[in-house]
This record gives sequence, C-alpha cells and structure tokens, in this order.
Amino acid sequence: MLPKVRATLKASSPVVTLVGDRIWRHNNAPQDIVADARERGLGYVTWFLVTGDPQNTLSELPSKDRMTIQIDNWHPSDSACEQLATMVRNAIEPYAHMTGQPIDGRDPATKLYRMALQFDWFVDRPLPEPTS
Repeated sequence: MLPKVRATLKASSPVVTLVGDRIWRHNNAPQDIVADARERGLGYVTWFLVTGDPQNTLSELPSKDRMTIQIDNWHPSDSACEQLATMVRNAIEPYAHMTGQPIDGRDPATKLYRMALQFDWFVDRPLPEPTS
C-alpha cells in the first residue's frame, strides 16, 4: 500500500491555506493548473513513489514496507515555494523521515519555482489470513 500523502497534507491547515485541494500523485498536475498557478500566483504540490521495499525478516512475512516518496512543491514565487516546502515538511515529518532535498530551483518548462523533498515512509502491511 502507498502512504497517505494526500490525506496527510489535506489534514494540515497551513498546507491547505497555501494550496487548497491542488495536490496530485504521479508528479503530474493537470496542464491548466500550471497556467493558473502563474496567472493567479497559486502554488500546488505533486508527489510520486521513488522506490519501495519490504522490511524482510528471517522468520516471517514483512509487516512493513519502506516507501521512498518525493514531494514537489511548486509556486510562481521563490519565497512562497520555500514557505510551502516548509509547511509540507512539517506536515509529513511526524509520519516519515525526511532523507533529502534533491531539487531546488526554477523549472525551465513551467517557469515555476520547485523545491522537492524526499521522505522514507514506513507503511504497515496487512498480513494474509492463515489458511488451513
């Protein structure tokens, strides 16, 4: 299962204040959102799964999976992009370990500022029912 990134961000009032409902998976926002962000000065968030692996043990099925996710924060303003990334980090860190900040710059295609944050999120894995 995937971590509850969208639900966690939507539960954070500082994040919702900055982006509202503009949070998308697969690092893919609708095309009209980019133009809307530039025209109205609005930010948004995209996220995707970088990698995942089971937390294997020698004696039983793994009870957790480690999911590395990247959350990209987009905004037409550099300072607002940094503020958004800080709010996103504060919302996610109670549930996941921040492991890096791989991107911080201005995207040449969209002309929006982009700050990416990477997290390792340990997700409980439902174990199958025993069969007789």
